[in-house]
Amino acid sequence: MRSLRTIALVLAGAAATLASSARHASAAPRQVVRPTQLTQAPMLRHVVLFAFKAAATPADIARLKAAFAALPKRIPVVRGFEWGTNVSPENLANGFTHCFIVSFADAAGRDAYLPHPAHTAFVAMAGPFIEKALVVDFVSTP
Repeated sequence: MRSLRTIALVLAGAAATLASSARHASAAPRQVVRPTQLTQAPMLRHVVLFAFKAAATPADIARLKAAFAALPKRIPVVRGFEWGTNVSPENLANGFTHCFIVSFADAAGRDAYLPHPAHTAFVAMAGPFIEKALVVDFVSTP
């Protein structure tokens, strides 16, 4: 019986300590980390927007997305890749529905990527399905 009482007292003490720590932690000011603080060095971002032709089927678009997403594995200078579809409520997309961001350490990486056979093959494959494309490159500022 005595050991159960001891265990109960230890558990109660631990619970009180945790509750006290939680109160003090929530009262402490939070430090906001801005996304730019997460990036240690500037990178060249290659932003590609696509508006697909009306004849492009969902299967065509899925095949193109998969082919674009496969490029980083085939082209060693690519440092990052992400993509998404437009979700802006502003109605300013001008028909562009898909955004792809390819990151490079520097302009030399981008310059090696553009004529790379895997990239040029992707461009040739995508061309018949693209109504219009927009490409913007920028150097990120940490």
